[in-house]
Amino acid sequence: MRHNISVNNRRLVHLVTLLSAFAISACGGGGSSSGGPPPPPPPPPVTKTEAFQVLNQASFGATEAAADQVIQMRIEGWLDNQLQQPASLQLPHLLSLPRPPVPGQLQPDRVDIWFRNSLSGNDQLRQRVAFALSEIMVVSQLGALQQAPYSLASYYDMLAENAFGNFRDLLEHVTLHPAMGVYLSMLGNEKPNPALNIRPDENYARELMQLFTIGLVELNIDGSVKLDGQGMAIPTYNQQIIEGFAHVYTGWNYAGAPSFQQARRNVQNQTIPMQLYPAFHDTGAKMLLNGVVLPAGQTGDQDLTGALDNIFDHPNVGPFIAQRLIERLVTSNPSPQYITRVAETFNDNGSGVRGDLGAVVQAILLDAEARPATPADLDGKLKEPLLRLTQLWRAYDAVSTSGRYPVGAAYILFGQGPLQSPSVFNFFSPFYAPSGEIAAAGLVAPELQLATEYQNTLHTNVMAVYTFTWNSANVANLNPDDVYIDISEEMAIADDIDALIDTVADKLLAGQISTTLRAEMANMLGRIPEPNGEAARAAEAIYLVVTSPEYAYQR
Repeated sequence: MRHNISVNNRRLVHLVTLLSAFAISACGGGGSSSGGPPPPPPPPPVTKTEAFQVLNQASFGATEAAADQVIQMRIEGWLDNQLQQPASLQLPHLLSLPRPPVPGQLQPDRVDIWFRNSLSGNDQLRQRVAFALSEIMVVSQLGALQQAPYSLASYYDMLAENAFGNFRDLLEHVTLHPAMGVYLSMLGNEKPNPALNIRPDENYARELMQLFTIGLVELNIDGSVKLDGQGMAIPTYNQQIIEGFAHVYTGWNYAGAPSFQQARRNVQNQTIPMQLYPAFHDTGAKMLLNGVVLPAGQTGDQDLTGALDNIFDHPNVGPFIAQRLIERLVTSNPSPQYITRVAETFNDNGSGVRGDLGAVVQAILLDAEARPATPADLDGKLKEPLLRLTQLWRAYDAVSTSGRYPVGAAYILFGQGPLQSPSVFNFFSPFYAPSGEIAAAGLVAPELQLATEYQNTLHTNVMAVYTFTWNSANVANLNPDDVYIDISEEMAIADDIDALIDTVADKLLAGQISTTLRAEMANMLGRIPEPNGEAARAAEAIYLVVTSPEYAYQR
């Protein structure tokens, strides 16, 4: 019987071969008869390591389930799918809650919905890019916006909704958002009145250029600094240009008020674009970048359009935004070639469109340097503390009995939190280089600016609570708001140290664990008594990984 089956199989293969050859010949196709080249081989399958890499770059933390999606869809397909996902929003959730007597009491709820969206939203890429943009175009709860949670939620939603749109549109949305208006003093900015000693505020004019779009000096397409004939960096703007833009940004205040002076914040107008009050806008001529002068007599809307177009068209914007987004998503030290390729995509998405952020994000994540075949010391970056937490929580299905994620003071526990920067300069500088090998090599490590002795100790202690105490083995002793991780799978195999290490490494490191870390884990786990020690060993294994340099390093 086996012989007959084998013969029949060979006959079937022969028949299929003949039919295929006939079909190719009949349709005039290629093949050996026409001498054409054979079709290219299919691309190699995506490995689990590659899937984890792209997910740690493009989401709030790799999980095995998400890695399976990336492997099945391939990286390009997964990115295409993510670009189509609608934004998970914060403001509708805040508006659904009872309005407290003190608006700032909703700030923990704003942080709670940020965690919900970041951990469980289907739009992982959109949320991660919004987080990156929030660290470039900074507004913060810490300061004048403490009592404006609706405005902050709306601002973050705006970043998420525009994460794959056009950068010129994003510029206008950022400029006219009341959260930015309050934070950088454009809201309520008036035209000059010498009699009352009123001069336009220059805050937003300066920071929009310095921090959000072009930087302080002229750049080449690869992000390097342009030099003049004397070898000196060329400034992008001077005080006259700052003043020109400051005069552009006059006459704007909360929308819907009877007059400029009567504009006051309420729940509605803190979430919609600011309104122009023409009588308070300066209509004089204004000096802009690259010698452009806005003529006198224009409306405030005309001036704003001309000013934002002037910034958007500046050649610095492509390399500036390319480098900032590469640093936030992939690597702290991108090569000039990497920056060039992404900046060129910003300048032209292939269809003649400038500023296509969706194309820019794809260019960043699909570039050969995003996941190089041969790793080098320059690759990757330190994970931000908040991203180390979200990856742990995503990998271990973290929940609370109440369904909330009450980490309203994230900026205290981790040195950073959603829209909780200590200043407009973000939690860390893109130019930060700790003294020693990194600085001596001319490299930067921005996230290490958060790695103070105090913050490192606090982060380690917080992770101890999140693993040893707040876990599924201890639910009966937890409060409803305590966020706990599910360690049941680890507990079931806790008596097998090698299997336990493998399982934790698979979930958090794509299985890529060093012999040194494995040995240290085995030594520590072997010290925990076996009788009734399942929960302790499971928690210890997870804790040792999430506090390790291997977990902190995003390859």
